[in-house]
Amino acid sequence: MDTATEFGRLIGPLRRAILRTRRVADLPDLPEAQIELLRALAEAGPLSPRQAADRLRLAPSTISNLVRTMTAAGLVEREPSVTDLRAVHLTASPTALEMLDTYDRTSTAALHSALANLNPNSREAIERALPALAELLIALEDD
Repeated sequence: MDTATEFGRLIGPLRRAILRTRRVADLPDLPEAQIELLRALAEAGPLSPRQAADRLRLAPSTISNLVRTMTAAGLVEREPSVTDLRAVHLTASPTALEMLDTYDRTSTAALHSALANLNPNSREAIERALPALAELLIALEDD
C-alpha cells in the first residue's frame, strides 16, 4: 500500500462528507475558496486584498473575484483605509460570521458523532495522527 496514494484518495471524500453537513444546517453551498477567505478574515481581522491573497496563497486577481462575489452576497464588507483612500480593508460580515459559527458547530457535531461510532483503537489512531497531519499540511504548503 502506498500511503500517499491512499491518503490522497481519502481526502476528497472526507472533505465532501464534512461539507455535506452544511445542508443539515440549511447553509448555503459556498465554494471552498470563499469559506477559506471568510475564515482568514474571521481569524485575522481586517485584511487588505493583498494580505488576504498572501495569507491564502492565491493570486490577487482571484481574491478580487472572490471579494466581488462575496460583497454582492453580503458576506464580505469593504471599508476604505483611513490612511490611504485608494486602499480598502476586508472584513467578514456579521451574517458571514454567524454562518461560519453555525457551520463549525454543525460539522463538529457530525464529526463527534462519527468518531463516537468508531472503535476505540481507530479513534485513538486518529487523535495520535493529528499532529502529523498538521505537520504534513505545513510541508505541503512549503513545497
